[in-house]
Amino acid sequence: MIEITRETVLDALRNVKDPDLRKDLVALGFIKDLEIRDRHVSFVIELTTPACPVREQLKAESVRWVKRIPGVETVEVSMTSKVRQSTADAAKDYLPHVKNIVPVASGKGGVGKSTVSANLALALARTGAKVGLMDADIYGPSIPTILGITEPIQAEENRIIPTVQYGIKVVSTASMIPPGRAAILRGPMLHKVLEQFLGRTEWGELDYLVVDLPPGTGDVHLSLCQMIPLTGAAIVSTPQSVALKVAEKAIFMFRMLKIPILGLIENMSYFICRHGERYDIFGHGGARTYCLENGIPFLGEIPLSMEIRAQSDAGRPVVHFEPDSEPAKSFIRVAETLAAQMSILAMGGSQGAAEETAPREIGQPSRKEIVLVWKDGHISHFSPFQLRLECPCAICVDERTGEKLVQNEAIDKEIRAESISPVGRYGIQIRWSDKHSTGIYTFERLRELCPCEVCRQKREAA
Repeated sequence: MIEITRETVLDALRNVKDPDLRKDLVALGFIKDLEIRDRHVSFVIELTTPACPVREQLKAESVRWVKRIPGVETVEVSMTSKVRQSTADAAKDYLPHVKNIVPVASGKGGVGKSTVSANLALALARTGAKVGLMDADIYGPSIPTILGITEPIQAEENRIIPTVQYGIKVVSTASMIPPGRAAILRGPMLHKVLEQFLGRTEWGELDYLVVDLPPGTGDVHLSLCQMIPLTGAAIVSTPQSVALKVAEKAIFMFRMLKIPILGLIENMSYFICRHGERYDIFGHGGARTYCLENGIPFLGEIPLSMEIRAQSDAGRPVVHFEPDSEPAKSFIRVAETLAAQMSILAMGGSQGAAEETAPREIGQPSRKEIVLVWKDGHISHFSPFQLRLECPCAICVDERTGEKLVQNEAIDKEIRAESISPVGRYGIQIRWSDKHSTGIYTFERLRELCPCEVCRQKREAA
């Protein structure tokens, strides 16, 4: 009988790497509670965030590698998470029990920043994280409207008690001001409001505090950056050049204040009409291109959607009330990528620069092909049918053996990619016309699959 040892199992798990942190699970200290009983192996993978976009991929790879050990019959893997603090020092004076503070900013108004902030907070909370949402847009607070909060804010013994709505803790000046009134405040008073939100609010223990900032680069931004150590900023823009030029000013401000840029979100990226046709009303891909050119993570695309608008106006945000809808899924994907960027910072990884394997440009998907332009100038033209067959998800590939489960005849020859979304800094997720969207295609794998004659000959030679 072959003996299965702890070291043998750990050696197998060293082949499984976190694609964001670029280290194996053992080196990262993610393997916990490893037990070996006869021919059965069990262990826990403790990730840095419950919103990890590749948690299922890591689980499947771990099972596959451990199953390769001679004598192992069954493998049981439990997935858990422990959110790390991303800044060197906690905000001891104001938020001692908050691990990550993430301002969501834009250079200008009207880009949907508050809607993005609210739905990102809800998406993080759906994973099991403890989340707070601070509406720091003092003059134009809209978070209570989006979340359907109507009751005034509560206080106990000179302390503000956040409103708990849909599982997240919320504070906003809109809950302090009577209907029909406006907040008319000078700079010093804005600073005092922030002090109350930060220092006199019972936030408790939070994994993430999302801060909805006002447009521009004014007093609120400066006060927030000076008062507490921020994990990093997420910037919201629409696709057109004029919006990106203004969003760039917010990026410059945070960089001057030594705040990391967690990434750029392209809101109102595209519109899908009721007949399924796609229209790029404000252009498309401007934010992604800007990120590639400037070494900033691209967090993802949010569609221009009547559903998002209607649900926000009604106080019924899509991530909470329609989590399986495509607009909600787009928010969830962005939240996962944002959480991954925070984990990179928490684990001491490099942040803010695209990986060497990332393409320079990802073309807009068409019915006939998906085009990737690589940094060395090489261009890959993929047929949608070819890439759909190469889907690496657990539905399409046996997680134990790596054998393909999907057959050619099961896939429509005319299948098309309806949208392409980034996953961290290392791959993309494609939503296909057959509604399949669970596979993550790494950039390394896509380069290996390039169907051009030069690459084909290299594969044959190897």
